[in-house]
Amino acid sequence: MLPVSARLANLAGVLICAGLMGAALYFQHVIGLQPCPLCVFQRIAVISLGAVFLVAFIHNSRSWGRYAYVLLFLIAGGFGVAVAGRHVWLQGLPPEQVPACGPDLAYLLDSFPLAEALKKVFSGSGECAEVVWQFLGLSMPAWVLIWCLALGLGGMLNSLRRS
Repeated sequence: MLPVSARLANLAGVLICAGLMGAALYFQHVIGLQPCPLCVFQRIAVISLGAVFLVAFIHNSRSWGRYAYVLLFLIAGGFGVAVAGRHVWLQGLPPEQVPACGPDLAYLLDSFPLAEALKKVFSGSGECAEVVWQFLGLSMPAWVLIWCLALGLGGMLNSLRRS
């Protein structure tokens, strides 16, 4: 059993997600690293996890609502793991197998129907395969994958525990 209440654990999840988004914005606006389309979707996943943690913190459900939070954590965390996993996979491709660079996300969403734009985003592009930052030998998408997995599983386990 965790030494803190389920409610405080949810608040910690909110703060961690806010910290991750703060770091992403720092890298974009201070360091100058522009996010590729897959990075944008990873941000959406982290924001979604943060929103679920926030609602769970405010609601503090002790009954069947806990299971709804488990499902929401599974969806948000699973989406983040899937997108970041795809990004890490693209970064591991040999240079001759990396897809050609494509248009940015705004252009894709303006020019194509949503389903086709999403298909193009998830197929990746050359810019998604470039490793522009590392910490402890792991790229930024690898860290996002780890955080989404940890936060998703942590949120699910926290929602299932008895208060």
